[in-house]
Amino acid sequence: MEFFDLTEEEYKSHWNNHPLKTFLSSPEIAKLRSKKGWKVNYIGVKNNEEIIASAMLLSKKRFLNNYEFYSPRGFLIDYNNKELLSFFITNTIEYIKKKNGYVLRIDPYVINKERDINGDVIKDGIDNKDVLDFLKDQGFKKKSIKENEQVTWMFSLNLEGKTEEDILKEMKQNTRNIIKKAEKIGIKVKELSYEELPIFNNILKETGIRRNFTTREKEYYEDMYNIFHDKNEVKYFITELNLKEYVEKLYTEKKEKEQKLQNKNIKITRKEELLKEIKSLENKISEANSIRNKTNNDIITLSGSMFMLIKPEVIYLSSGNYEEYMKFNSQYLIQWELIKYGIKNGFKKHNFYGIPENINEHPDNYGIYEFKKGFNGYVEELIGEHELPVNINYYIFKLLHKLKEVKYALHL
Repeated sequence: MEFFDLTEEEYKSHWNNHPLKTFLSSPEIAKLRSKKGWKVNYIGVKNNEEIIASAMLLSKKRFLNNYEFYSPRGFLIDYNNKELLSFFITNTIEYIKKKNGYVLRIDPYVINKERDINGDVIKDGIDNKDVLDFLKDQGFKKKSIKENEQVTWMFSLNLEGKTEEDILKEMKQNTRNIIKKAEKIGIKVKELSYEELPIFNNILKETGIRRNFTTREKEYYEDMYNIFHDKNEVKYFITELNLKEYVEKLYTEKKEKEQKLQNKNIKITRKEELLKEIKSLENKISEANSIRNKTNNDIITLSGSMFMLIKPEVIYLSSGNYEEYMKFNSQYLIQWELIKYGIKNGFKKHNFYGIPENINEHPDNYGIYEFKKGFNGYVEELIGEHELPVNINYYIFKLLHKLKEVKYALHL
């Protein structure tokens, strides 16, 4: 085995065929990071000219001419091959030392413990405790989940060997009913062009203000579009409702129910049900007309979502909703459209992405998980982010950071 610098082309070839690949470890993301001041290097191990391990190493100067090194989603390597992993780590450390590195961060795309739909550990399922123990023996320190840069807990749906009918049958009845209702009232899913990205950005900003989280600047979404869209690897969608057509459907449904009331043999209980349904339809018509008058538009935008589409998985990366239109539940329809896309185009997994950690303990934001759980699937817990001190400056940097936090707290 020999340790080498790799060209971008060599790395991309290995990345493209590796089971641990994800968009975060792609050279395209490295280009995006370079705009933020990160330097990019590719390293690997060859055996008889064949690349058997590789990594994308990003580095950024932090203090005293020392560099932080970060490998997004970790090494592309067989983590169970301890001889190879040890060789790779040892040579990577020496490589980083020569470049004035003081720390190496990794967050491998590796499952910790296999879990079911409820987040409970599956007996005799996947358990990578050996990997965690080995990383610890190599000097890596596991960071707290609050310090993790990337998502650690996810919710995914297996698409391999499934049909649309299979997925519909396996999802919760309430989820299936919401999807059918969204289709029935005429909600449409529309893919955005580059010029239309401000529509998506506005939805995200409104959602961020309402839910008190920081959103990315529009340049991020533009860069991601420019980098990935031509290869069909990123897509932005919004949902729209044509209010004029929606009101027409409501009137038609109301008329049908009113005609049923004319039946002389109608039972009292059924008559009462129909009267309630008619009243509900009248309220919806009034509400829709009110929105038309307020917006002065027949077509309204309800929600937006961003997806990464790099095999083997479709990743639901970002989304937002206008609060006043959340009652239409249009995000369910976007998910369903992308699940169908994944099945049709040979993707193995639909990854709903982030959920709160330790979801089986019902933490805050449990509703995010419940929405995703409705489609059926399973919880994925990754082994998390680890950092490896490379020289003494790591501890100096940590001390300075802690002192800075204390100073900040004292001024609050």
